[in-house]
Amino acid sequence: MSYRVKTGYRHLGPALLCLAGLAAGAPAWAQDAAPSSNATVNLINLMVKRGLITRADADGLIAQAEAEAAAARTAVATPAGAGTAVAVPSPDGTVRVQYVPEMVRKQIRDEVRTEVMAQAKREGWATPNAIPDWTQRLKFSGDIRLRYEGDYFGNENANTGEFPNFNAINTGNPYDVSDTNPNFAPQLNVDQDRERLRLRARLGVVAQLGNGFSAGVRVATGDSNSPVSTNQSLGGSGGDFSKYAIWLDRGYVRYRAKMTDALDVTVDGGRFDNPFFGTDLLWDDDLGFDGLALSATYAVDKELQPFAVLGAFPVYNTDFNFASNQPAKFESHDKWLYGAQAGVDWKFAEDYRLKAGLSYYHYENIRGERSSPCLVLSAADACDTDLTRPSFAQKGNTYMALRSISPTADNGNGTTDQFQYFGLATGFRELALTARLDLAQFDPIRVTLDGEYVKNLAFDESRARTLGINNRAPTPDGTTPGEFEGGDTGYMARLTVGTESLKQRWDWNLRFAYKYIESDAIVDGFNDSDFGLGGTNLEGFLIGGNLALNENVFAGMRWQSADSIAGAPYAVDVFQADLNARF
Repeated sequence: MSYRVKTGYRHLGPALLCLAGLAAGAPAWAQDAAPSSNATVNLINLMVKRGLITRADADGLIAQAEAEAAAARTAVATPAGAGTAVAVPSPDGTVRVQYVPEMVRKQIRDEVRTEVMAQAKREGWATPNAIPDWTQRLKFSGDIRLRYEGDYFGNENANTGEFPNFNAINTGNPYDVSDTNPNFAPQLNVDQDRERLRLRARLGVVAQLGNGFSAGVRVATGDSNSPVSTNQSLGGSGGDFSKYAIWLDRGYVRYRAKMTDALDVTVDGGRFDNPFFGTDLLWDDDLGFDGLALSATYAVDKELQPFAVLGAFPVYNTDFNFASNQPAKFESHDKWLYGAQAGVDWKFAEDYRLKAGLSYYHYENIRGERSSPCLVLSAADACDTDLTRPSFAQKGNTYMALRSISPTADNGNGTTDQFQYFGLATGFRELALTARLDLAQFDPIRVTLDGEYVKNLAFDESRARTLGINNRAPTPDGTTPGEFEGGDTGYMARLTVGTESLKQRWDWNLRFAYKYIESDAIVDGFNDSDFGLGGTNLEGFLIGGNLALNENVFAGMRWQSADSIAGAPYAVDVFQADLNARF
């Protein structure tokens, strides 16, 4: 038996589901017409009920189907060779469908149902409103790191006042530098070893907003609002199992567009990841950039992709009411970082890839400025250049006293009440060259060589020599300042061997690195917080490795050894053992 269906009837996915289910026999409630022994007739009657075809069209199809069925029975009854079966004319616009056995029909029905349901789920019309649309635009991610850290200081480290904690002074009350003050300025720990258990927990979400727009938010732990660390020391923040603070770590809006087949452009605004290609010689891995950044990549072909980055970032915005304890306010000292980078990502051979970038980072208003003559009678008084001091620092840069305190009878003609803040003795305009060579001929083992060189073009050695109060050579009497020994250059070299990413169990990598960072090569507040316990005026090596325990958990260990380059002797070894979990 065969039947014909007009090619003009094209039905949507839901109709196909209905027909596929009825091919094996429609339910009784769906049949208004008397049941027929011909499945095709039953199917056509149901199509009428569903409103898929008219009754007039259905009558024609039924007549045609019954005629073909009769012709088929005649052909079967005629012995072979006895004659030719009667041909049933095929009206225009029809397609002949031969009789299909029940088993084949069931298989076809199941396949159609599966395909249509898959399409329904993709297009969202199978179960409308079952899942809110906005949830499908969100992607959550997070990670937790448990760390043991041991900090071990050298036996020859100077510990008689050679390492003032400028960050503690500048973020608190000014320090009285007069000889009548019996107390030392806040000092960095350089002689007592410490062991800590530390936690880092981060949770973020990215929302796809359509037409190239997205937005992201991430929160993280941290002992403080330090820009270069999200570590929380367990037992810290008051101890006694007190709760830990959560900080806003990222918050941004992003626009990404494919301008042409070759040109991709990304614009970031808010607080986002470092947009520049670089290493932790200049920028700590945890550092977030505030402001605006424009990135562009142009694919010349599959092997060659030039790229460029431009950005403007507010480093510090002046307190709106500065100075708060007087009616006449002081001039603004907003600080900005302007960055530009151009480079190329070049696969110059089958298993060799080179990525290199030349960067220029210009800091505006970051250098400390000597104040106008001012009268200071207590720690609460302010001078007009107080805000040129850094709002965050690690250690290593050369510092100068900011306040020009007028000698009066009230301060013993300059012998008492000399409350001081400290600022950077030189400006910073950093020129950096970064390169990475990736060797894949030992796949799945990768060999990666990283190198970076930086020079501070704004380094003013004369000013640092005249005004700087640290990074000076030791003197026999320990009271008079020695010769200035700081510098403006830094570089690093790093070798990484192992699997490209830690995504499968027993994936591994090993890393070896050497760093050399003179005192004023870069701003000490933004680079790696682990090497030498952060900052500049350091040189030394790193060795470490990681091992994946499954696709979401990996362990790692690092040993870092650093020594001071200029000034008083300082050495520290840092050992870290980590367990990382990501989700």
